[in-house]
Amino acid sequence: MKTIMRIIITILVVVTLTGCIPGDGKATGDNPSGFFSGIWHGWIAPFSLVAGIFKKNIRVYESINTGWWYDLGFYIAVISGFGGISFSRRKIKRRRNE
Repeated sequence: MKTIMRIIITILVVVTLTGCIPGDGKATGDNPSGFFSGIWHGWIAPFSLVAGIFKKNIRVYESINTGWWYDLGFYIAVISGFGGISFSRRKIKRRRNE
């Protein structure tokens, strides 16, 4: 039963994460991606990278964006997301060594 639940949760997470992936056609010249889209795209950047291998229109970074605000959100998410993971791993290693 636990295995089935894990599979279902994994599928739901993957579908949710890829629902608003950069290059999916939702951003247009009249409605470009903004600050919050930049944050989202920064968080799902690793998934976008893998999806881009299989679909040519998927990108890590949305080219139709509001400019500086999108960039700010994207970089905040990338730096805080990946930086936070590495800091937590360092703390775990230190605790094990003590």
